[in-house]
Amino acid sequence: MRTRADFAAALRRTGSDLPRHAGRGGVVVYLAAGAMGAAESARVGFVVSKAVGNSVVRHRVTRRLRYVVRARLDRLPEGSLVVIRARPAAAGADSHALGDDVDAAFARLGLPR
Repeated sequence: MRTRADFAAALRRTGSDLPRHAGRGGVVVYLAAGAMGAAESARVGFVVSKAVGNSVVRHRVTRRLRYVVRARLDRLPEGSLVVIRARPAAAGADSHALGDDVDAAFARLGLPR
Protein backbone atom coordinates (compact mmCIF):
# COMPACT_ATOMS: atom_id res chain seq x y z
CA MET A 1 0.00 0.00 0.00
CA ARG A 2 1.22 3.46 -0.77
CA THR A 3 -1.73 5.82 -0.86
CA ARG A 4 -3.23 7.63 2.08
CA ALA A 5 -6.68 6.38 1.07
CA ASP A 6 -5.60 2.73 1.40
CA PHE A 7 -4.15 3.34 4.86
CA ALA A 8 -7.28 5.22 5.91
CA ALA A 9 -9.50 2.41 4.65
CA ALA A 10 -7.51 -0.14 6.63
CA LEU A 11 -7.64 1.90 9.85
CA ARG A 12 -11.16 3.32 9.54
CA ARG A 13 -13.59 2.38 12.30
CA THR A 14 -17.08 2.93 10.91
CA GLY A 15 -20.24 0.87 11.03
CA SER A 16 -20.05 -2.91 10.89
CA ASP A 17 -16.84 -2.86 8.87
CA LEU A 18 -14.72 -2.48 11.99
CA PRO A 19 -11.13 -3.34 11.23
CA ARG A 20 -9.69 -5.81 13.63
CA HIS A 21 -6.34 -5.27 15.26
CA ALA A 22 -3.98 -7.19 17.50
CA GLY A 23 -0.60 -6.38 18.90
CA ARG A 24 2.29 -8.09 20.55
CA GLY A 25 5.76 -6.92 21.42
CA GLY A 26 7.03 -4.63 18.71
CA VAL A 27 4.07 -4.59 16.31
CA VAL A 28 0.35 -3.92 16.01
CA VAL A 29 -1.42 -5.51 13.03
CA TYR A 30 -4.61 -3.95 11.64
CA LEU A 31 -6.70 -6.15 9.33
CA ALA A 32 -9.58 -4.94 7.16
CA ALA A 33 -10.73 -8.16 5.52
CA GLY A 34 -12.64 -7.73 2.27
CA ALA A 35 -11.92 -4.00 2.06
CA MET A 36 -11.14 -4.43 -1.63
CA GLY A 37 -12.66 -6.82 -4.13
CA ALA A 38 -12.31 -10.54 -3.47
CA ALA A 39 -10.48 -10.96 -6.78
CA GLU A 40 -7.57 -8.78 -5.66
CA SER A 41 -4.66 -10.02 -3.60
CA ALA A 42 -4.04 -8.66 -0.11
CA ARG A 43 -2.12 -5.41 0.29
CA VAL A 44 0.21 -4.66 3.18
CA GLY A 45 1.49 -1.30 4.40
CA PHE A 46 3.90 -0.36 7.17
CA VAL A 47 3.86 2.51 9.65
CA VAL A 48 7.16 3.17 11.42
CA SER A 49 7.10 6.48 13.26
CA LYS A 50 9.92 8.59 14.64
CA ALA A 51 9.20 7.10 18.07
CA VAL A 52 10.91 3.93 16.82
CA GLY A 53 14.21 5.70 16.17
CA ASN A 54 16.17 7.74 13.71
CA SER A 55 15.98 7.27 9.94
CA VAL A 56 18.49 4.42 9.85
CA VAL A 57 16.64 2.48 12.55
CA ARG A 58 13.22 3.09 10.98
CA HIS A 59 14.38 1.86 7.58
CA ARG A 60 16.00 -1.21 9.16
CA VAL A 61 12.74 -2.05 10.96
CA THR A 62 10.76 -1.55 7.74
CA ARG A 63 13.10 -3.85 5.79
CA ARG A 64 12.85 -6.53 8.46
CA LEU A 65 9.05 -6.30 8.57
CA ARG A 66 8.88 -6.49 4.77
CA TYR A 67 10.99 -9.65 4.85
CA VAL A 68 8.85 -11.19 7.61
CA VAL A 69 5.53 -10.44 5.91
CA ARG A 70 6.69 -11.60 2.48
CA ALA A 71 6.83 -15.19 3.79
CA ARG A 72 3.33 -14.88 5.28
CA LEU A 73 1.38 -13.28 2.40
CA ASP A 74 -0.39 -16.54 1.58
CA ARG A 75 -2.03 -16.47 5.03
CA LEU A 76 -3.83 -13.18 4.36
CA PRO A 77 -7.42 -13.20 3.06
CA GLU A 78 -7.93 -12.17 -0.56
CA GLY A 79 -8.97 -8.54 -0.95
CA SER A 80 -7.82 -7.49 2.51
CA LEU A 81 -5.87 -4.45 3.60
CA VAL A 82 -3.26 -4.96 6.31
CA VAL A 83 -1.34 -2.25 8.15
CA ILE A 84 1.55 -3.21 10.40
CA ARG A 85 2.53 -0.49 12.85
CA ALA A 86 5.91 -0.77 14.55
CA ARG A 87 6.18 0.09 18.23
CA PRO A 88 9.39 1.48 19.74
CA ALA A 89 10.28 -2.04 20.96
CA ALA A 90 10.72 -3.06 17.30
CA ALA A 91 13.93 -1.02 17.10
CA GLY A 92 15.84 -3.55 19.18
CA ALA A 93 14.19 -6.67 17.76
CA ASP A 94 15.76 -8.91 15.15
CA SER A 95 13.86 -10.48 12.25
CA HIS A 96 13.11 -13.65 14.20
CA ALA A 97 11.55 -11.72 17.11
CA LEU A 98 9.52 -9.55 14.71
CA GLY A 99 8.36 -12.72 12.94
CA ASP A 100 7.19 -14.19 16.25
CA ASP A 101 5.32 -10.96 17.04
CA VAL A 102 3.63 -10.91 13.62
CA ASP A 103 2.72 -14.61 13.93
CA ALA A 104 1.18 -14.03 17.36
CA ALA A 105 -0.80 -11.03 16.09
CA PHE A 106 -2.01 -13.02 13.06
CA ALA A 107 -3.08 -15.85 15.37
CA ARG A 108 -5.05 -13.41 17.56
CA LEU A 109 -6.77 -12.17 14.41
CA GLY A 110 -7.78 -15.72 13.55
CA LEU A 111 -5.57 -16.10 10.48
CA PRO A 112 -4.39 -19.64 9.66
CA ARG A 113 -0.85 -20.76 10.44
